[in-house]
Amino acid sequence: MIIVTSESISGKKITRTLGLVRGNTIRARHVGHDIMATLKNLVGGEIREYTKLIAESREQALDRMVQDAERLGADAIISLRFTTSVITGGAAELLAYGTAVCFEDEQDGTSATDRV
Repeated sequence: MIIVTSESISGKKITRTLGLVRGNTIRARHVGHDIMATLKNLVGGEIREYTKLIAESREQALDRMVQDAERLGADAIISLRFTTSVITGGAAELLAYGTAVCFEDEQDGTSATDRV
């Protein structure tokens, strides 16, 4: 599955737009990580526990978005975006969304599904 933040894919001609696809996850902070983050905040530097948490959240949201696109029969997702929102004081949502499309190569007119 090709995933891009742009509205087009170099060398590809979009033949069908299948619509919005999305994937999200809601994660809560861990009390132990909060204590470590508070201590790190005193001395400065990266809070690795939170970096790991957000990286895992991003991957899970992307995986769910790809599953949504595959369900529609998409070859790619264009215009990928991420957004976050606070659900409660200790939990946040991470949402990945984009547009599912089908494409063919510009040179030979062969669709991605024809080559599989």
